[in-house]
Amino acid sequence: MAVEHREPGAELDRQFWIVTALIAIASLAWIAFALAWDITKVLPEAVRPADLIDALFRFLLAASGVVFIVVTTYVVYFSLRYRRRADDPPDAIGIQIHDHHALELWWTIIPTVLLVALGIFSVRIFSGIYLEQPTNGLTVEAIGHQWYFDFRYPGINGVITDEMHLPLGVPVTLHVTSQDVIHSFWIPADRIKADMVPGLINTLHFTPTHPGTYKIICTEFCGTLHSDMNKQIMVVQDDASFKKWYEGWKVKNAHASNALPGTGVSSASVNLAGGSAANGQKLFTSKCIACHGTGAFDAKVVGPGLKNVLHDPAHPQLLNGTPANEDDVAKLIKSGFTGAMGHMPSEAENSLSDKDIADLVAFLNTYK
Repeated sequence: MAVEHREPGAELDRQFWIVTALIAIASLAWIAFALAWDITKVLPEAVRPADLIDALFRFLLAASGVVFIVVTTYVVYFSLRYRRRADDPPDAIGIQIHDHHALELWWTIIPTVLLVALGIFSVRIFSGIYLEQPTNGLTVEAIGHQWYFDFRYPGINGVITDEMHLPLGVPVTLHVTSQDVIHSFWIPADRIKADMVPGLINTLHFTPTHPGTYKIICTEFCGTLHSDMNKQIMVVQDDASFKKWYEGWKVKNAHASNALPGTGVSSASVNLAGGSAANGQKLFTSKCIACHGTGAFDAKVVGPGLKNVLHDPAHPQLLNGTPANEDDVAKLIKSGFTGAMGHMPSEAENSLSDKDIADLVAFLNTYK
């Protein structure tokens, strides 16, 4: 029996064009919806470039929706129209489109144009968020802790832990970092977020455009109370209200210290008697292993390797410049330290007790 062979284009009949017209109508209706839908009714905008990010989202929504409609409808239509029928000969084949140059040209050009447009659109928006430096405005620091955020303002001593206040219409440079573990700082109404990494500063630029209060959320799992890090807010207010709040905090924090925790050497001694190496090993695994390697000093993860730290005559000094002995290691764990390698959490930041420190030192004493 002869094999049926049909050339491409033979089945582009009235039925095919009716389906294609319906696809075009559905696609245009979807694009109109994507462009007209008021996103701010679901997720308010608080700053610029939230509006630009929403425009990028609309573009993605429109483009992906059209691709879904076209592909899905044609798949269903072709599956039904060209399904194998009971009276088809065993060696029947469908339309062969291999090396169909027109088809290959269009299914290459259209995705390429979409991807190039998406790339240009995305880069223009995100370069403004991360790279452009405003010539004036307000600089704020946000510091992540387990399990809350601190905020530091120029001219205000110490830190503010309740709310982040910003003046309406003033460009903001926001520096974010962490004092313990990795957090992720996200304000949904801003549409932008940045990881808070110990020893690293990430920077965001935006301008508040809508007054109101907006939730701040940590989106990186950071410990047992991670889910509680959604209680603090960003407050956008007019210039007079912001100045009143700012001056109030200047007075309130007039005698507060500007020192960050864990930046120096503690003079407080820790009683190391009775330390348990077994308990210390468990603490080391849960508290220290993320930043310290299990090999020699040069086997660094974030901080140096700690193997044989108390018994190697050639071992360098501790990061704070003190000798590698039991007492000074205990003081370093108690006070923490911030230096070239980043931030080592203090006793309080790491939720340790003096007994825990004694156990850790006992373990390091046997860690050879």
